Amino acid sequence: MVVKIAITGNIASGKSQVENILKNSGLPVYDSDSIAHDVLDNITDFYGYDVFTDGKIDRKKLGSLVFHNPVLRKKLEDITHPKIKSIILELFNKHNHDKYIFVSVPLLYEAGFEDLFDKVLFVSVDKDIQLSRLMARNNFSEEEAKLRISAQMPQEEKIKQADYVIENNSSKEVLNIQIQNIINTL
Repeated sequence: MVVKIAITGNIASGKSQVENILKNSGLPVYDSDSIAHDVLDNITDFYGYDVFTDGKIDRKKLGSLVFHNPVLRKKLEDITHPKIKSIILELFNKHNHDKYIFVSVPLLYEAGFEDLFDKVLFVSVDKDIQLSRLMARNNFSEEEAKLRISAQMPQEEKIKQADYVIENNSSKEVLNIQIQNIINTL
């Protein structure tokens, strides 16, 4: 039976780096953000809001809209989360003969997906590093970056619920060592 492991962490914590290290170790790794993008591409209406470009959801417009309006963010989650959950369950069935499967789920606890997994690996980052990464990566102002960060459950609460915690405040080499240590304990 496959051990289902969630990779989670707040925005700009370095989950993608963790995913890449695991993939390079030959392990099956999926990203729920990619799944969410596919789900979004199939949405044809969003309550009359102009969030479409060339007939597809414009994620930048949508993000700007929902991160400033909690009611709309909840409506979007009500549309996307059940579909994302269904696809994750399909992935588990597809890999039922593997030893492990990893799925990166940034909003694991916010979406209520933690019960889908056997183990949770949380990627932690210092708040100052997180803020500067997010501003640089997404070209956000400090205000916009803080708004995105505040939309998620505080990482201190998530750490308490995780089985493994990786601190991603340093080099890729240090991150790699932490991940290899976790792989060796599985």
